[in-house]
Amino acid sequence: MDLFEYQARELFEAHGVPVLRGITARSPEEARAAATELGTPVVVVKAQVKTGGRGKAGGVKLARSADEAAERAGEILGLDINGHRVDTVMIAEGANIAEEYYFSLLLDRSTRTYLAMCSTDGGMDIETLARERPDALARVAVDPLVGLDAAKADEIVAAAGFREDDRAEVARVLVLLGDVYRVNDATLVEVNPLVKTGEGRIVALDGKVTLDGNAAFRHPEWDAYADESADDELEVRARAKNLNYVKLDGSVGIIGNGAGLVMSTLDVVAAAGKNLPGQPRPANFLDIGGGASAQVMANGLDIILSDPQVKVVFVNVFGGITACSEVAKGIIDALGMLGERATRPIVVRLDGNAVEIGRHMLTEAAHPLVQLADTMDEAARRAAELAAAAE
Repeated sequence: MDLFEYQARELFEAHGVPVLRGITARSPEEARAAATELGTPVVVVKAQVKTGGRGKAGGVKLARSADEAAERAGEILGLDINGHRVDTVMIAEGANIAEEYYFSLLLDRSTRTYLAMCSTDGGMDIETLARERPDALARVAVDPLVGLDAAKADEIVAAAGFREDDRAEVARVLVLLGDVYRVNDATLVEVNPLVKTGEGRIVALDGKVTLDGNAAFRHPEWDAYADESADDELEVRARAKNLNYVKLDGSVGIIGNGAGLVMSTLDVVAAAGKNLPGQPRPANFLDIGGGASAQVMANGLDIILSDPQVKVVFVNVFGGITACSEVAKGIIDALGMLGERATRPIVVRLDGNAVEIGRHMLTEAAHPLVQLADTMDEAARRAAELAAAAE
């Protein structure tokens, strides 16, 4: 779960990380009131979107009065930044910036540890810095069992090349950012820029935080971060039905049991459609897990068939704990429950436990929309052909 900048700022503040005041606004009038409340000579009007490149897209502007803040907000609200519409801006205090730094702490799955990255050159894309000046970016492994403690913070600031008289305060702030990461089960905490002000303060001027969704059960407070307005409507509906669904841009709806099988299905369908008219591609990822009951199958089909881009559905199930006979019953009952809402062909491939019984049940049901295939490759080709013919 990615947080908006203002949410990351609030999280930083709660852990004692030095930040500047900021107030959100959803209209020019609210922006004017926020600037008035802050009362500083300069404020920054910042688009609140979960993507980078805001500055280059015109989503970050300075204002030197409350009226100018309202004007700048009017220019930013409604902008499309990398496919994200700006509905909220943050009015933040202006900063007397002397120096800009970069810091991030993230989950490094390749080494099964945390990775801290830090540079005395901040305020630019970290990708550009890493590519053009790799020596300017310190990379320091952090033991997850220890965390980012004072000793590790000292190691990071030394590796990044901070001046001696700045190291103690920068290290203190890094420890606090490490607390944000640990306590909130984050997979990323990034500050760009972390600044030194003209008064000598070290301040997190921007913030990006990604929370590990697998830890949501430990954090009921995360409900406040939900932003379904920015999510795909079908994904919101799927979550409400406890379905593991991700919308993609294709015409072949996919239902499978098990993330690995579904991922393989996506690849096989994409390959099958590569040389066909319109190049049919997967329309979604949908893992129904181990329970393919009629209701689960009906929910999955209902979500997929609600996508106007879908021309055909491919159900690919390997029977294990849940037998193929139960899956077949789920498909038959689900089609009965959906009735006229089920209008597109459904290619079914079953394998594993009780496969012959399941295939016999679907054959006996003889539903006009259902087509059986023996193998995953055969089913993928058939689904891709049907999708191409429907274009």
